[in-house]
Amino acid sequence: MPKDPARIKYLLERYAAKSCTREELDELFAAVGDPSAEETLHAFMEAQYQRPGTEETLPEVDYEQVYRNILQHTPARRKKIFTFGRVAAAAVFIVLAGSAIIWQTQQRNTAPSPGLAQQSKEDIQPGGTKATLTLADGTTVTLDSSGHQVISAGNTIITRQQGQLLYDAGKTSGAVQYNTLSTPRGGQFRVVLPDGSKVWLNSASSLRYPLAFTGRERMVELDGQGYFEVAPNAEQPFKVRVQSMEVQVLGTHFDVMAYKDESTVNTTLLEGAVQVTEGAATKVLKPGQQAVLDTRSREMLVQPANVNKVIAWKNGLFVFNNMTLPAILREVARWYDVEIVYQATPSAEQYGGGLSRGLHLSNVLALLEAGGSNHFRIEGRKIIVLP
Repeated sequence: MPKDPARIKYLLERYAAKSCTREELDELFAAVGDPSAEETLHAFMEAQYQRPGTEETLPEVDYEQVYRNILQHTPARRKKIFTFGRVAAAAVFIVLAGSAIIWQTQQRNTAPSPGLAQQSKEDIQPGGTKATLTLADGTTVTLDSSGHQVISAGNTIITRQQGQLLYDAGKTSGAVQYNTLSTPRGGQFRVVLPDGSKVWLNSASSLRYPLAFTGRERMVELDGQGYFEVAPNAEQPFKVRVQSMEVQVLGTHFDVMAYKDESTVNTTLLEGAVQVTEGAATKVLKPGQQAVLDTRSREMLVQPANVNKVIAWKNGLFVFNNMTLPAILREVARWYDVEIVYQATPSAEQYGGGLSRGLHLSNVLALLEAGGSNHFRIEGRKIIVLP
């Protein structure tokens, strides 16, 4: 449900005054991921630009210098948090809205000066809506957000429209057939399953599911990360198989993150109830809780979850919560489809805050660079981490 514009404006004003509580920050970053907030954001930005003295504090769009002025770079120390408390009021233009830099450039009709953003001949753009659908007979179909497409698979009609797949299952007979929806690095996609359940797939993920749910349960298989809004059906429980783990639900909203390059598999519950099983261990989650499975020890614990951070990707944001640089760069690498090369040991700083996933890669790196001790260079589709 879209946020009240007055509430968003209030949160923006609190943010600009550096007086947001942690709860208000989480609420604000969740709100700005909603496209309906765009008009309120732009109105706030325009009001900020028209404040007396603004022209003196904002230089002619030199990205690197703007980032450094805004983030007020401080001397390196063993552990440093890049928090909203360190961000000046103008940072709302860059941190909260990926379109803000574009908007600023259009308003001033000024091209950016050379800097980190110009290190490569062509800056790396963010990921987008794209995936591959593999049908039961092995046929593959390339999907994106453009146009309208109808795909026939036996008695099932599959429609692609507005960046999502819709299934209209007819009468089924014989063996159960499966489709697999796969997103590449730098891709994201949505699917509405035959039972009406909705699934959002993050980049570098795949979901295997039947053309029709028959029998006593609804079983799908996930690799990577997915957000689920499950259609209720108490007579036919919905289950997600993730590696050796199983998540069982009756009608709920939850997120599962199971990337092979991460050390944990995380199941986070937003609404309803889920049961997570790994071997002989079973945990039942309540809303706001997260089951964390250690992929090495196979031990599982339940802890409170920062829900807005967990589903930030679905809302078009990166949200960092005391995260190390390698953890952040793994997310960045999947979304921008790049390789991370370390020519220096990553610093021990932890980062907090948020960025739009609509920013170009160089802009993201410039903000990380300004908030920490490491520096970066872009070479082709590689991020080189420097001292």
